[in-house]
Amino acid sequence: MQSHEEKIRLLAEPLLASEGIDLVLAECLKMQTRWLVRIYMDREGGVTVDDCARISNQLGDLLDVHDVPPGPYTLEVSSPGLDRPLDRDRDFLKYRGSRIRLRLGEKIEGRRNFCAKLLEYEDGCDGKVLVLLADGITFRIPRKAVTRANLEYEL
Repeated sequence: MQSHEEKIRLLAEPLLASEGIDLVLAECLKMQTRWLVRIYMDREGGVTVDDCARISNQLGDLLDVHDVPPGPYTLEVSSPGLDRPLDRDRDFLKYRGSRIRLRLGEKIEGRRNFCAKLLEYEDGCDGKVLVLLADGITFRIPRKAVTRANLEYEL
């Protein structure tokens, strides 16, 4: 069974692609009285406020027709910002060599949070692995252990 986020992603990706825009991340969070749907999108040269408004209107119509998520929701459409989320394999591949911030579901080597340079994103025995350099130490973090990943803004 598909999650609401997966359904939203399946609806949003073709819409954004038709506009020459990439879907960076789709989030669907259950709040007290309604759902919160967040769409982060980007393209070469960035997205404009007009892009966000246009996509918000079109995607809102699609979500309503497909009743995803079920019930009332608030839709937020924006660029990913300087601390863009990293969600897909292609994101980790694209930003090799960059500083990233990770949150893990469980501690690895006594740590749950990492701010590190992403050296490599590669295949491991049990799936994808992030190779990080933090505090002069190289860490190998299984992708499945990562609950949140973002670029770290560098001056």
